[in-house]
Amino acid sequence: MDPDFAGIEPRAGPLPWRRRDPGFPGLLRTICGQMISNQAAAAIWGRLSSLPGALDPAGLLALDDDALRGAGLSRPKVSHVRALASAVAEGRLDLPALRAAPDAEAIAAIAAIPGLGPWTAQVHLLFGFERPDVFPPGDVALAAGVAHLKNLPERPKPKALVEMATAWSPWRSLAARLLWHHWRHATGRPAGEAP
Repeated sequence: MDPDFAGIEPRAGPLPWRRRDPGFPGLLRTICGQMISNQAAAAIWGRLSSLPGALDPAGLLALDDDALRGAGLSRPKVSHVRALASAVAEGRLDLPALRAAPDAEAIAAIAAIPGLGPWTAQVHLLFGFERPDVFPPGDVALAAGVAHLKNLPERPKPKALVEMATAWSPWRSLAARLLWHHWRHATGRPAGEAP
């Protein structure tokens, strides 16, 4: 319905449909991508996921900090992945149960884990749970993509992005995917995500 969105795939090619594991590994991968480029996140994920036991909460907790730092996690992210692993291992965060919870409830539960926050929760709902109407307004690439696509003089702030995204409901997740796809194309970055 939006002519600007209608032009994305003809320019950038078919939209790659990114998915992540809906459980612990998918959320762990999202933490790897906090506040860094997709390329850096993919490299860290490759090293982290190859550590024996890292994709299981108990296995990750058994790894020492040096192993996690050697995979490329910063000191704060080591703390964040440990907080996530503890919450899942202790049953304080029940990811299978959250798959059936309303968006706001699932986001609040994930964001309550130290170091995760709303962006991490929203991205997990979008790629892990494949929810149709989630939009992470704090995402810098989304803001840049909107500014470029709509010829805005500057990137919209999160509050303005929330307001803009209401027009795309109930398919805000698709709008986010298209905006990321557009921004990757506009900046010459590869489409999709490394396995």
